[in-house]
Amino acid sequence: MDVKGYAAKSASSLLEPFDFKRREVGPDDVQIEILWSGVCHSDIHSARNEWGGAVYPLVPGHEIVGRVTRVGKNVKAFKEGHFAGVGCFVDSCRTCLSCEQGEENYCDRGFTATYNSVDKDGKTTYGGYSTAIVVDQKYTLHVPQNLDLKAVAPLLCAGITTYSPLRHWKVGKGHRLGVVGLGGLGHMAVKFGAAFGAQVTVLSTSRSKEADARRLGATDFIVTKEQKELTEAAGSFDFLLNTVSAPHDLNGLMNLLKRDGTMIIVGVPPDSTQIHAFNFIMKRRSLGGSLIGGIRETQEMLNYCGENDIVSDVETIAMKDINTAYERMLRADVRYRFVIDAATI
Repeated sequence: MDVKGYAAKSASSLLEPFDFKRREVGPDDVQIEILWSGVCHSDIHSARNEWGGAVYPLVPGHEIVGRVTRVGKNVKAFKEGHFAGVGCFVDSCRTCLSCEQGEENYCDRGFTATYNSVDKDGKTTYGGYSTAIVVDQKYTLHVPQNLDLKAVAPLLCAGITTYSPLRHWKVGKGHRLGVVGLGGLGHMAVKFGAAFGAQVTVLSTSRSKEADARRLGATDFIVTKEQKELTEAAGSFDFLLNTVSAPHDLNGLMNLLKRDGTMIIVGVPPDSTQIHAFNFIMKRRSLGGSLIGGIRETQEMLNYCGENDIVSDVETIAMKDINTAYERMLRADVRYRFVIDAATI
C-alpha cells in the first residue's frame, strides 16, 4: 500500500515529505487510515538521533488515532469504520513472562517500536506522521466513540505514561501527589491524579502555569526556583511523579517526600544525576521508574477516559508546520500537546 508521510532524512535535516509502502494486510492485521497523530518529545530525540540508534529515513509518531479501513480474516474485534489507536509499540516477543502477563512494554527481548524499529520481517517500522498504518490486532486499541479523537491521540503515550505508574503505586484518596513539570506528560498526570482522588500539587519552574495547573485539577502549586516554598513543603508528599526531561536536581525533590515516600521517574533528562544516599536512608524513601504501559492497561486507560471524559489539551497543526512545532516544543511553547491533522499530509 502506498503511503504518504514526513520523515527526517538525517539527524540534522528538517522533516520533509516521504512516500513509502506499508505491508499488505495479513490475516491478523488491522489497516488504519490515520486521522490524528500526536507529537511527543521523544519524536524530536529520535529524529535528531539524540538517544542514538536512529535509522534514516525516520518517520516519527506513536500517538495514532484513525479509522479502520480493512481487517484480516482472523480479526473479529475490529470492523471497518471503527475508530482505533496505536501507541508506542506494534509487536513484542509474546512469549516472555512480561508479555504473558500483559506487560509487553517490558518485553524481555524488547518490543517492536512503532517507528525506528525492526519488525518480524526485518523491515524498519515507520510511525504515525503518515496517512495509514497496518498493525497486528493484538497491538491495536479500541478508541471510545464519545471522545474528541484529536485529543485522544496523546493518551497513547502521554496518557498511559502517567496513568500506569499512578495505578501501579495505587495513588488515590488520602495521598498527596506532587507532579513535577507541567508539560505533555505533567498535564495528564494532574488530570489522572485528581480523578483518582489524590490531592495534587504541581511543581514548576514557572509561576505562569499556576492558573492552568489549578484548572487541570491541582489544588496547590509550588515554584521550584523559590527556596522558601520548597522548605515549607519538605517531607509533605506521599508521591512525586517526575515528568521533567530537562536537567534538574533530584536531591532537593527527594527531600519533599514523607517517610516511605516514593518519587517515580517518567521523564528522561539528557544526563545522569547523583542522589545522596541519605535522601533514601533517613526517611526510608524510594525512587522508581515506569515505562508507558502494556496493551491491556492502555485499553483500560482509554476505557477509563471514555467513562470519565478525560482527554489531552491539544493544539492541532498541519503537517507542513511540524518543524516549527518542534522548535516551539523545545521552548515549552505548547499547551500541552501538538497533534497533526493527517488530512494535511
